[in-house]
Amino acid sequence: MSTPWLHIVGIGEDGLDGLVPATRAVVEAAEVIIGGDRHHQLADGITATRIAWPSPFDAMIDVINSHRGKRLVILVTGDPLWFSVGARIGRSIPAAEIVYHPQLSAFQLAAARMGWSLADVETLTVHGRPVEQMIAFIQPDIRLLILTTGAETPNQIATFLTERGFGDSKLTVLAAMGGENEARFDGTARDWDHTVPAFNTLAVECIAAPDAALLPRVPGLDDALFQSDGTMTKQEVRAVTVAKLMPMRGALLWDIGTGCGSVGIEWMRAARYARAIGIEPRADRRAMAAANALALGTPRFEIIEGTAPDALTALALPDAIFIGGGLTAEVFEAAWSALRPLGRFVANAVTLESEAELIRLHATHGGQLVKLNIQRAEPVGRLTGWRPMMPVTQWSLVKR
Repeated sequence: MSTPWLHIVGIGEDGLDGLVPATRAVVEAAEVIIGGDRHHQLADGITATRIAWPSPFDAMIDVINSHRGKRLVILVTGDPLWFSVGARIGRSIPAAEIVYHPQLSAFQLAAARMGWSLADVETLTVHGRPVEQMIAFIQPDIRLLILTTGAETPNQIATFLTERGFGDSKLTVLAAMGGENEARFDGTARDWDHTVPAFNTLAVECIAAPDAALLPRVPGLDDALFQSDGTMTKQEVRAVTVAKLMPMRGALLWDIGTGCGSVGIEWMRAARYARAIGIEPRADRRAMAAANALALGTPRFEIIEGTAPDALTALALPDAIFIGGGLTAEVFEAAWSALRPLGRFVANAVTLESEAELIRLHATHGGQLVKLNIQRAEPVGRLTGWRPMMPVTQWSLVKR
């Protein structure tokens, strides 16, 4: 069994004084310490070789491995395994070779300052990530704790809230928690005008106006929320489609012929860290999909130019595949062979020709074949009547 040689130490604003004696002894005995400028300042007075975070960050693993055999300590903020670099390092170095030393996290400190039950809030980070991803969490009466990416982040989030009818939401920025310079800034989203330190944590209590946008994370967003040229998987069919695709944490979807991106976006919103790749040959539709992804809180939706099956060969293997139209036997075979075990495949058809192909493939491969007939109530003169949408034939199956 491997012997631990790497220590990843969480440190707070109280520096070495906040560490338990055993962890402090590990830091004081270090020959090499890796960390950011702030971390080195919090642990000064130790005669160890100091190394800053490398750039690009992916070079970190090579730097760490180059110091095997030495007493090596990496300093991080708070809990090394909660939205921190400890998880990234642990994916490249065996867990048996690492000792983690957790400190109170920013989430724990912020929850204590706010008097909020940590079990009842959503915790997320936009540190070093697109800030738009927090939009997917804007819902009435929800409390959010957000690790931010800089001094400008609270203002950006205040704007997102206000634009969606949540301008009365309460915002609190907490900085330098647990240190001599701890600071707090309170306000509302619509009136936010504070200048805050670059390193901060944001607490948000979402308060919706009567006309606020309702953006649940279950599938079936209103069609009007998407930019579209009219060619899209409509709300009711989309809800059934995403349910059949079964979004799961961290899972990858191929959205083949993504159009305006509605299915890929709803997939990503439905599960934490779900990923999606949209394949679309038309530039105008790729632009709409990108705009929709930003507006609806899935900025990491990857949209590529191409057509199936040629565009599929270099992609990461998916956990689910959706084809909104134009399914052929060649495309199915390429997609099915790439789909991971227990992967979900869903194809929709509106034309007789596409429906015939689905029926033929269903006869060979099995799965579930359903016809979705949707009617919406619309004005008929001064009265109201049912207006049918084009029926959709849907084929779905699980790879076992």
